[in-house]
Amino acid sequence: MIVMGISPLDKDATVSIVKDGEILFAAGEERFSRNKQQDGFPYLAVEQALEYTGLSVKDIDKVAYAFLEADKEKEIFTKNLENEKQFIEQFDAPDVGQMIKEAKTKVPKRKDAIHGLKDPNEKMDKSILHKTFYNVAGKSGSLSTKAALDGSQEWAKVAEEGHKAYQKQLLEGLEKLGLKDKLVRLDHHMTHAANAYLTSGFDRALCITLDGYGTGLAGSVSIAEGGKIKRVHGVKYPSSLGTMYEHVTSSLGFKPSRHEGKIVGLASYGDPDILTPLLLSRIHQENGDFKIYQANNIYLSRLLASEFPKIDVAAAYQKVLELVAKDFVEYWVNKTGIDKVVLSGGVTANVKLNQRIFEVDGVNEIYVYPNMGDGGCGTGAALYLSSKGVRPSIENAYCGPDFSADQMKKALDDANLSYSEPENYAQQVAQLIHDGNVVARFDGRMEYGPRALGNRSIMYHGREPEVNQWLNKRLGRTEFMPFAPVTLFEHREACYNNIKGAEHAAEFMTITFDCTDKMKNDCPAAVHIDGTARPQLIKREVNQGYYDILFEYHKISGIPSLINTSFNMHEEPIVCSPEDAVRAFLQGKLDYLAMGPFLVEHPERNA
Repeated sequence: MIVMGISPLDKDATVSIVKDGEILFAAGEERFSRNKQQDGFPYLAVEQALEYTGLSVKDIDKVAYAFLEADKEKEIFTKNLENEKQFIEQFDAPDVGQMIKEAKTKVPKRKDAIHGLKDPNEKMDKSILHKTFYNVAGKSGSLSTKAALDGSQEWAKVAEEGHKAYQKQLLEGLEKLGLKDKLVRLDHHMTHAANAYLTSGFDRALCITLDGYGTGLAGSVSIAEGGKIKRVHGVKYPSSLGTMYEHVTSSLGFKPSRHEGKIVGLASYGDPDILTPLLLSRIHQENGDFKIYQANNIYLSRLLASEFPKIDVAAAYQKVLELVAKDFVEYWVNKTGIDKVVLSGGVTANVKLNQRIFEVDGVNEIYVYPNMGDGGCGTGAALYLSSKGVRPSIENAYCGPDFSADQMKKALDDANLSYSEPENYAQQVAQLIHDGNVVARFDGRMEYGPRALGNRSIMYHGREPEVNQWLNKRLGRTEFMPFAPVTLFEHREACYNNIKGAEHAAEFMTITFDCTDKMKNDCPAAVHIDGTARPQLIKREVNQGYYDILFEYHKISGIPSLINTSFNMHEEPIVCSPEDAVRAFLQGKLDYLAMGPFLVEHPERNA
């Protein structure tokens, strides 16, 4: 069976083609439109998917979509609001005002500079949302039941209108393609569970999904065995860890659903214990479930961001996320006795959270789906409909288009760039990196998902911690987490502690580990202030060209790791085509471009 999977259209619209459980193609519309997290019907991605696979619309047996009909989604959400009303009316929320006073006495004086902040105790400017909080909450800061429910009702109206609009776009797009009659709708969190389980290679696994919202839920627990998935629990929206983290992302001045990774990095600089008790007082945990009091919303996070240092606010939200999710997973691991955990959903893009889940007693193996956010739901939906039992784990995430040497040569010629074709290609590139040059690599099929995994990557040696400042500045980025390392698979245990059981997850840069002393000494640019790194482990059979560069670098330097960051400029998607690569190479003033068989020196490198 050939299934076209389409992810939700509200952000990161993505298309997948799956045949009998095998992913033939998967890529986001953003890579072709060049608009970050492109929403709407993915016409360009559909066109590319059909062209790459050689299929026509007549070959498609079904089209899978990761949401139910708009009316059904509304019905489920309305029931959830009734449950929320009962919870809020019974919840005895502590006085926020008093807790804030106590927390302020714990904020330390700091002098050490933090890259990207004016001063280490920098706060957000007081804003209109801060005033709004006091208007609805009063001076005590205790959000009333009415205000909390009014906020949920208002969100529901907005969500309903948006959902109907995207459903309309879906049907119109499919009708233009002649595929409307082949549409099959699936429960959102089931598609998350399916993409994690059906690509893990595990026969029996505990599927944990956590995200903002999907088909009435913000999370789920399923038992998967023999290719079948059975849900045993659902976390009802609005008790959403994803929404909670989106709120703090926005409150600290970043874009929600896009910049959560910045908060993860920022959190390691702060003291989580200052505000963690306050945040935990708004959450009720019991019997493998959690409920978040609605005062833990945008108003509260804005209030805290304007009253406390950014780093302490980020630290508390990260700590609370880790504590609640870890307790949640631990309960279900103990209840089911399953020691293999697979993760999906936007919350599991949080690499530090995934480390904490792997540290849960009873978890011996962990796997995180490489495109864990909603962009991966289309693949999960297609896998769910077309898979026939358990399959081997996916070896890589190179699911997008590739380009011929002639296409690359044309892009270079059109830009009037000079290039060579080295005989000892890997060795020469490795030497350039060792000598302190920044090298962008463009080759093979494009990566699927949020991580650059070598085919659309920028490489540099990890011996120079300052690279995190000057290279990010050159690329127009503001980051608080260091660049990620790529490490030779056979050297994993020399670089990272307690990695056994998470090696495959680490092939996709989806989890952090505590670094060994060797890693800290050899590759300090890749080690965060808390002593962790989020590696990509690379095997030669997975990506020969990429592996060989690192192998040759190790021969030269004795270090089995390099810096790997995504090949794109700030707020642009990862490059897709040779033309995209040439443009980013020139704009970013990178030293060299390793494109297919060609090696290009930047024309202004020695200017």
